[in-house]
Amino acid sequence: MGIEFVDLFDQWASTYDETVAGNDPEYREVFSGYDEMLGKLAGLAQSPVMEFGVGTANLTRKIIQHNKVVFGIEPSREMRKIAKIKCPEAGIYEGDFLNYPTLVAPIRSIVSSFAFHHLNSEEKKEAIRNYKELLEPEGEVIFIDTLFKDESYKHTLIKNAEEQGYSKLAQDLQEEYYPYLEDLKEMFVKEGFEVSFQQLNKYAWLIRAKKGE
Repeated sequence: MGIEFVDLFDQWASTYDETVAGNDPEYREVFSGYDEMLGKLAGLAQSPVMEFGVGTANLTRKIIQHNKVVFGIEPSREMRKIAKIKCPEAGIYEGDFLNYPTLVAPIRSIVSSFAFHHLNSEEKKEAIRNYKELLEPEGEVIFIDTLFKDESYKHTLIKNAEEQGYSKLAQDLQEEYYPYLEDLKEMFVKEGFEVSFQQLNKYAWLIRAKKGE
């Protein structure tokens, strides 16, 4: 995972929950329905669960409330501090999508919310290959993240952000590694996953990739 993002996460930790709650106008639409989206993902996950990019443990908390076991991975020290306070029932470990502790427990679901886009294309491919080995037969990768239906839709979102004066959002949409739907689909299919996509808001999608037997 790009180390360039870790400092950003440390700086963002204290205000992250305010952002996802819609208090930042620039990102209000990105996180529209945030609580409901996380609730949907938490309900779909099968225990034991491995969560990447725990952040401030908002998804972790919901999974625990479903009486499921969660092993959380988070690269940011400041985010981990908050996560451990908010969700002491979960095991929270230092690591990222590509580098993480070896777990003895079988993993039935690998989950993440608004984080997988921090990997570039080659890193995404490597992560998906690794997850195929981590998961039990018929286990599932379940992500919520921003992605683009196609290049035209990407340009539309950037243009809309610029017209609203949301320069930071427009810059993020251009510079971060948000994937195109078909490219991400191809990555999962190549590794033998059966994948589906459901749009949840203007930016966010539910991505479900089931491992074969």
